[in-house]
Amino acid sequence: MLAVTLSGVSDSKLSPLPSTDRLDVAARLRGAFLGADFTADGLLELLGASAYAALARSEVVPALRATRGETPLEVLVRLFLLQQPVARARVEGVLPVDACVECGWLDPVGDGEVVATVDVRPYGGPGGEDWFIVSDLGCAVGGAGGIGSRNEGVVLGVGGASTTLAGITVRTPVEAALDLGTGSGIQALHAAQHATRVTATDLNPRALHITALTLALSGTPAADLRQGSLFAPVEEDETYDLIVSNPPFVISPGTRLTYRDGGMGGDDLCRTLVQGAGERLNEGGFAQFLANWQHVEGEDWQERLRSWVPRGCDAWIVQREVQDVTQYVELWLRDAGDHRGDVAEYQARYDAWLDEFEARKVQAVGFGWITLRKSAAADAAPSITVEEWPHPVEQPLGETVRAHFARVDYLRANDDAALLAAHFRLTSEVVQEQVGLPGAEDPEHVVLRQNRGMRRATKVDTVGAGFAGVCDGTLSAGRILDAIAQLVGEDPVALRDRTPAQIRLLVEQGFLEPAR
Repeated sequence: MLAVTLSGVSDSKLSPLPSTDRLDVAARLRGAFLGADFTADGLLELLGASAYAALARSEVVPALRATRGETPLEVLVRLFLLQQPVARARVEGVLPVDACVECGWLDPVGDGEVVATVDVRPYGGPGGEDWFIVSDLGCAVGGAGGIGSRNEGVVLGVGGASTTLAGITVRTPVEAALDLGTGSGIQALHAAQHATRVTATDLNPRALHITALTLALSGTPAADLRQGSLFAPVEEDETYDLIVSNPPFVISPGTRLTYRDGGMGGDDLCRTLVQGAGERLNEGGFAQFLANWQHVEGEDWQERLRSWVPRGCDAWIVQREVQDVTQYVELWLRDAGDHRGDVAEYQARYDAWLDEFEARKVQAVGFGWITLRKSAAADAAPSITVEEWPHPVEQPLGETVRAHFARVDYLRANDDAALLAAHFRLTSEVVQEQVGLPGAEDPEHVVLRQNRGMRRATKVDTVGAGFAGVCDGTLSAGRILDAIAQLVGEDPVALRDRTPAQIRLLVEQGFLEPAR
């Protein structure tokens, strides 16, 4: 099952890959990169904010202009980020050229020049680690025409989806983690920082090879790399504390690019992935995915996603974006660079994609996050939250995700009487806003707003605002309500009866937390 000795895996369109057998050469490369400050911080200082930001948009001209000198860092940027030929004599002052050529990191070309065989992009880890993400040429820094290759086995570097998944993943220490559909290995790289054992799978053997290179170049222990689709490479008795996947979720009429098109009809791949994760999780374990899902005529999209959640799991599903079918098709045709090719071929593919959506009565496609948490309590009373939240959030959100499920457990274990007896405090970074006409005696409504995490906002009545404002853990919820009842002249029993639902909502959304 190991796929770490595929040196030279290629086809007529993709270049041969560096060998994974020579860890000593990868270590020397890493040392040279660090010595030249070929790091995320070093790039920002060399290129400047404008050219650095342009790289994130796959625009290379500003970086080319900023690297016309001969410093070691400029040489490395032109080789591995911008894929420019560089004089071998100049590279020999920076890298062990003979070893790099022998192992396939560099390829001699032209008159005394060398080029890189893979794209290498510095990536800063969450703890300040200096990592290096390997991908196919032109697939971390491409042009305006989309990805750098239309070959179905192409392996991309780190994009917005990759960093989103890395940011929302719960990062508690675990024994075993599974990165399903590893691609260039970024999720496996993150998981290796807090998991004793990391298993990474991919249908594409080239992706497994590149993951091995990414881990080696980043100074991270090798993962258990296995080839296969979805959970097929996992043994029946294997379970995990963490499962992460940025799968080929694009809903398309066929398989063209392995990294994005799953080959199943509609959103069946994402559904299959979610439904199969429950039996692979240990108690208390998390499974976290990015996904696309169909908005089908006559169906409630939220109920559609609820039906995906496996038994024995709580779930939190967040829809971050919705695109109508024409926007969706145009996005992914441009991703492949089809808009820059033959017009008739482009229009035919566009038309075929719309035919597929029409046949399935799909009106739009949603994109978002799906998190499962295995819980014995979920067998009897699962907590499934499906919501739309297109607003800005503060990454990383891993701790916010973990805290959500901790609150689920708390609320499930405490009835209304227990809530009234409990002590709460207002969470940090929550502010209160009052909205109303100037000079009015009372505001029209009061809003509590979070400045961290999900950055939620919720309307509360005057009782709710007063209650939240004095929650510092000193008094029980019931005693606070009794005092409010006396102030506003309301029956304290009636107030105690109607307020727990509001308390429960404020706890669920993270505005209040148990104080003891």
